[in-house]
Amino acid sequence: MQFSGARWKKQKLAGDQRNMCYPHSLQFYLQPPSENISLIEFENLAIDRVKLLKVVENLGVSYVKGTELYQSKLEAEIRKVKFSFRENLEDEYEPRRRDHISHFILRLAYCQSEDLRRWFIQQEMDLLRFRFSILPKDKIQDFLKDSHLHFEAIKDEEKTLREKEIIASSPSLSGTKWELESVYKIPFADALDLFRGRKVYLEDGFAYVPLKDIVAIVLNEFRTKLSKALALTARSLPTVQADERLQPLLNHLSHSYTGQDYSTQGNVGKISLDQIDSFSTKSFPPCMRQLHKALRENHHLRHGGRMQYGLFLKGIGLTLEQALQFWKQEFIKGKMDPDKFDKGYSYNIRHSFGKEGKRTDYTPFSCMKIILTNPPSQGDYHGCPFRHSDPELLKQKLQSYKISPGGINQILDLVKGSHYQVACQKYFEMTHKVDDCGFSLSHPNQFFIESQRILNGGKDIKKESILPETPQLKSSVQKTKGASSALASQNSSLEMDIEGLENYFSE
Repeated sequence: MQFSGARWKKQKLAGDQRNMCYPHSLQFYLQPPSENISLIEFENLAIDRVKLLKVVENLGVSYVKGTELYQSKLEAEIRKVKFSFRENLEDEYEPRRRDHISHFILRLAYCQSEDLRRWFIQQEMDLLRFRFSILPKDKIQDFLKDSHLHFEAIKDEEKTLREKEIIASSPSLSGTKWELESVYKIPFADALDLFRGRKVYLEDGFAYVPLKDIVAIVLNEFRTKLSKALALTARSLPTVQADERLQPLLNHLSHSYTGQDYSTQGNVGKISLDQIDSFSTKSFPPCMRQLHKALRENHHLRHGGRMQYGLFLKGIGLTLEQALQFWKQEFIKGKMDPDKFDKGYSYNIRHSFGKEGKRTDYTPFSCMKIILTNPPSQGDYHGCPFRHSDPELLKQKLQSYKISPGGINQILDLVKGSHYQVACQKYFEMTHKVDDCGFSLSHPNQFFIESQRILNGGKDIKKESILPETPQLKSSVQKTKGASSALASQNSSLEMDIEGLENYFSE
């Protein structure tokens, strides 16, 4: 990848050329972007798409996919980030361009592990399913052709000839008007899932698939192509990671949190040490609740637990002095010598508050960071209970929290589907007795603040509103000052342009 010191202007295309670049509101992302973009736009597009995919995930488990409520909520979220979704809107070039480039940026970030690839593919498939469902019928054939899917709708004469057989073999056609339904003739090998479920009519090596069922085949093709593309992109990771100007942006993007920055403490000192035990059972998320319980029982936590829990407490309002007192009192109960604590542990606490070392003001860990980094080993209590606990142990823990059997089953189903944050959100709703919490949970400190808001009738201390950013990204940039300095020395701002982005997505 190359960077230019000079500013590159975006190509100005005439109307026909713009339409040729992105003929549809959805695509298979077969060709990588070839234009030059600034690092600022690179990061903003990536964060906007992460926000969108997290909303897609949350809506997908909170509502039945395809229902009117699901469709309307997802459309509203896509409008917010200004991505393409409808075919008939005027001047769709810029939204489609944003959609195209942001998808490929996230490929770089989400190709790094099997869990990341699985999550990324699932959310992109759900997004494609929504877009395909609202694609006008007269545009479907063109989309299939442009996506290299050689499926063609059969003519009315052929459709009438096989009407009884197709209707009898396709449950999706019950209750529909046959004359309004399009049917596609597809090679048998492309319709194996429908064949296994005995949901399609076969004749002479071809499957006759109604429009309502073809989306499953389209999604399967998309999954296959995207899975192969992510594997190919992963080969370019060493080159990408070696670039000190891109590494801070990409290395933490998959762990990014895109909401409020909880390092900004508007309630510093307004929480007393005496309140922590009560808060732990009423307003702590399970990850922090188990850390607090382990600390009280064992009078000690390993480094990973101290970092995760210590930064959380800092985020809810503990001052440096309170934190030193809290940890020292607890460790001394474990027969630790006070001098040993002062020499070996107090430095780390002051360091996390930005008072030692590089003076980095560390931010509380987001859900994504806890889920995806530093998994706990034997004897550890940090991590995410929904991600890192054995299902049976998690069930026992939820029972001890007085969650109903039906609620436990709902949570375990979400965990089984790898929807860990949504499982925690469901736990929030059950413990606070609300049907819909009204937010997408993505941070332990957000859990605490929203809990206090409900318990106190909306009168809790609210942090100052700031622009969405990526705290872990911010922290990583602070930790890698050498990389940031190099970036600044190459160009006085982040207004540099990225050249040759497409090289990372090809052989």
